[in-house]
Amino acid sequence: MAEIVDYELFEVPPRWLFLRVETADGTVGWGEPVVEGRSKTVRTAVEELFDTYLLGKEAGRIEDHWQAMYRGGFYRGGPVLMSAIAGIDQALWDIKGKRLDVPVYELLGGAARERIRVYQWIGGDRPSDVAEQAREQVEAGFTALKMNATEEIERVDDPATVDAAATRLREVREAVGDEVGIGVDFHGRVSKPMAKRLVEALEPYNPMFVEEPVLSGHNDALPQIAQHTTTPIATGERMYSRWDFKEVFEDGAVDVIQPDLSHAGGITEVNKIAAMAEAYDVSMAPHCPLGPIALASCLQVDACSPNAFIQEQSLNIHYNETSDVLDYLADPSVFDYEDGYVQIPDAPGLGIEIDEEHVRAQAERDVDWHNPVWRHADGSVAEW
Repeated sequence: MAEIVDYELFEVPPRWLFLRVETADGTVGWGEPVVEGRSKTVRTAVEELFDTYLLGKEAGRIEDHWQAMYRGGFYRGGPVLMSAIAGIDQALWDIKGKRLDVPVYELLGGAARERIRVYQWIGGDRPSDVAEQAREQVEAGFTALKMNATEEIERVDDPATVDAAATRLREVREAVGDEVGIGVDFHGRVSKPMAKRLVEALEPYNPMFVEEPVLSGHNDALPQIAQHTTTPIATGERMYSRWDFKEVFEDGAVDVIQPDLSHAGGITEVNKIAAMAEAYDVSMAPHCPLGPIALASCLQVDACSPNAFIQEQSLNIHYNETSDVLDYLADPSVFDYEDGYVQIPDAPGLGIEIDEEHVRAQAERDVDWHNPVWRHADGSVAEW
């Protein structure tokens, strides 16, 4: 038996929340339960789940714990609860893999691949200097990139705004050639009428996908937007369970789903979402602008999901100004990128070793990251 006897939470830079879970036999598992900019809120949710339910329970009953955490409350879903569950779920899988001396993917049916392609961010929140950054990243070995399509954009904007977005993508395509994938993230900043115009304008430059062309609350508009382009449509970072994804599978407009392993219920839930997607011939590219525990969790699910085709990762992303992914690892080489790919970590559990001493030192720092609030020229709030 391995009862859960203790847990600790660490807010660490740049904007992450780490969870350490310990069992009676001394096994330690790590998770990353966080909503970017809402770490204190999620921290409270994690504490509530441990203090009211998990402490004293057998760590290995992961599915049962998931069901109890999700269904044990009358009100369900949403980013805070599902992110709390996600980080706990990651830690429990880490413990199970370590106790059985196998990587998590072996417990999910075994690996369907040895490595997976990754992409690198360029351009920042307000995309600029993208062509030069694209050249640099391709020279560094990446074969896929992602950039924001626009900065803040009006609900009905002018032709110059559309042209500027198309010009940026054209410049990147000309800089890197046709053998490099270029994902274009609309970041939910774009209204339905502008999304229709933008996807049409970007199509000549063959983006790998257009991401979150509208907010997930407007997923009913995706079939209309899809009629204006042959570019694959991707979405899912702000969808938190298989029930959220069910609609987009059924309407057939989405080609790539992007569940986040730290927001969408963890390894248990995303493994199920991936299987649902496969049945609808939908590919998966998990969202992960987060830390090493979240990335390791993504890779474990990628390993055994035949429809996973590329993985987001946050090394050198524009958010990571004070600390980065590799800083928290005892052996950073586990995330070495080669020819645009990363090997699936095959050590027990999540496959990584967290530098606990460094985590504790960083948790002493003041961490208070919040996303900016953007405004339009008339003073109204814009989507970030």
